Amino acid sequence: MSRLVILDRDGVINEDSPAFIKSLSEWIPLPGSLDAIARLKKAGFVVAVATNQSGIARGLFDEDTLATMHARLEQLLAERGCTLDMIVWCPHGPDNGCDCRKPQPGLYHRIASETGRPLEEAVVIGDSRRDIEAAERVGARALLVLTGKGRDTLEGGGLPDDTLVFADLASAADAVIAGTI
Repeated sequence: MSRLVILDRDGVINEDSPAFIKSLSEWIPLPGSLDAIARLKKAGFVVAVATNQSGIARGLFDEDTLATMHARLEQLLAERGCTLDMIVWCPHGPDNGCDCRKPQPGLYHRIASETGRPLEEAVVIGDSRRDIEAAERVGARALLVLTGKGRDTLEGGGLPDDTLVFADLASAADAVIAGTI
C-alpha cells in the first residue's frame, strides 16, 4: 500500500502572507514545490493537501475563489503529469470550535478515511506549529519546512525533539522518496 503524504498549502506549496492569500493573483507557487509534488506522485505516494482557510470565515474571500486557487494548483500539477489525491480545507475561524481547524486533526481523519491510508504511517509536511501538533495528535511523522512561517516556528522553540527540519518542500520530498523518513 502506498504511503500517505499530507501537505499544508500556504507557506509550503505557495507563498504565504500575514494578510492571507485572498485571490488567484496572490496564489504564487514556491520555487520547486510543484516539481516536488510531482516527484512524490511519480514515486507512488498518495498526496493530499490539508489547509486552514479562515479567510473564508473572516469574509476576505469565498469558497469559489478558493476553488479557483485549487484549480490553478491542479492545472500546474497536470502540466507535470500528476494530480493530487485530495484537497481538504477548514473554512472556519479560530474561535468556531470546529474539529477541522489545525491543530485539531479533523482534516487528517477525513483524508485517512477517504484514501484508506493509516495516519500512523503518514508523513505531514508543514510550516507551522499547528501542522506539527495535528500530526502528533494522529501519530503521523511531522516534517517542518523553513519556508512560509517555518523559520519563525523553529525559532519559537517548543517543537517535539524528533521534528525533522528541511529547507523547503523539495528537500523534504526528496527525503521521503529516499525512504529516510
